[in-house]
Amino acid sequence: MANRTYFIRTFGCQMNEHDSERAAGVLQSMGYRPAADPESAGLVLFNTCAIRENADNKLYGQLSHLKPLKLADPSKTIVVGGCLAQKDQQGLAERAPYVDVVYGTHNMGRLPELLAQADSAALPVVEILEHTEMFPSALPARREVAHHAWVSISIGCDNTCAFCIVPSLRGPEKSRKLGDVVAEVRDLVADGVTEVTLLGQNVNSYGRDLVRDGLVPSPDGRRNRTLFAELLHLLGDVDGLQRIRFTSPHPKDFTSDVFEAMRDIPSVCEQLHLPLQSGSDRILRRMQRSYRSRRFLDLVTEARETIPGLAISTDIIVGFPGETEDDFGETLTVTEQAAFDSAFTFKYSKRPGTTAVDLDGHVEPAVVDERFDRLAALTRRLSEASHARQVGTVAEVLFEGPSKTDATRTSGRTRHNRLVHVPSTAATAPGALANVRITEAAAHYLLGEVTDAPVTDPVGTPLPAQPLTA
Repeated sequence: MANRTYFIRTFGCQMNEHDSERAAGVLQSMGYRPAADPESAGLVLFNTCAIRENADNKLYGQLSHLKPLKLADPSKTIVVGGCLAQKDQQGLAERAPYVDVVYGTHNMGRLPELLAQADSAALPVVEILEHTEMFPSALPARREVAHHAWVSISIGCDNTCAFCIVPSLRGPEKSRKLGDVVAEVRDLVADGVTEVTLLGQNVNSYGRDLVRDGLVPSPDGRRNRTLFAELLHLLGDVDGLQRIRFTSPHPKDFTSDVFEAMRDIPSVCEQLHLPLQSGSDRILRRMQRSYRSRRFLDLVTEARETIPGLAISTDIIVGFPGETEDDFGETLTVTEQAAFDSAFTFKYSKRPGTTAVDLDGHVEPAVVDERFDRLAALTRRLSEASHARQVGTVAEVLFEGPSKTDATRTSGRTRHNRLVHVPSTAATAPGALANVRITEAAAHYLLGEVTDAPVTDPVGTPLPAQPLTA
């Protein structure tokens, strides 16, 4: 192909963003260079998500846009990979026969061979593997920014949440060896990275398969720590690494040693994403979530008591099958008591292949919409209150780049993952760290100005009210 340029569009989660960086690295190792848009690219790769129905709609909408370009230039290569490709397999090729390559979640490393096959194949090349051949981190990467990197510590998931299709697409949980993760992070820091985000479908169950298979000692032989807490301590000793984040944990697997590690290791950020999903114990049972509202609120309390100034975000699903007004009211109550600093709220989406599809009591869309609006109003109020408490404080900000809405400002993140916009200066180059005095607050961002003043004590959300009675 004469036009050896590529364009990648990513749908979905941080794991997909990490996979896209690896796909870009593979393509560049083959001599491709990035293009500005899909229209001009010789190869277009869609890295897909299958969590919600609108992910399907977005992909097929994007593919239909490319169809006339493919017909006008048959040499243009269209590739679809990731979770939706794993789920739909041959159906995707049948629905969009002008696609050249379809690959799943386990065989991105085979991309060069699949592209070579597509050069001579009359039909789309479809390869879906059921098991992982290698971790994505074993492949080369092209990162979007120099100072931050995603680091995969595990792939797959052993949970059986009724609404989630991920375990059937990414397989059972498989953890990387401790030494491999630490070695990758050391290499990244040597390459200029100062912040890493550890990725896994369930990061705080990291390493259980390694212990089970006898590849590492049990906790009693490792200072009585879970392997995830041990990993945080090892990464905390990496010179030059200034910030460590992780996502996503599962409430049922959280242990006190992880909270203590977050408190004691200076490079671990005071930020925790703890998915609630529902505040109703009845709905949590139907979701197969393995914890109840009291346990969740106890975790929130322990986390805030252990880690000064901690910011907590969450995920909440509205309209899960069988949800009544009373159930939704309990979600509002737990949300208020937890006083989340921010929240990602979703309307339940019916996904074939999940157990929730066959449950009774699917909620009418109009009811879901009305409940969603009420929850969004509550979480916005909580976010506004959390941000308002930051006004007048000084926070350390790691700058990411120009603001998306104001060319005169630069955007960055505090250790608590709060988005901050400041006037652009030489001190706010991407990757730079500076202290910022917070001057104004809104629901989803803060405004500030660079200052020489020292960082003030972190201001966290007040501890939640007394947990619900059992």
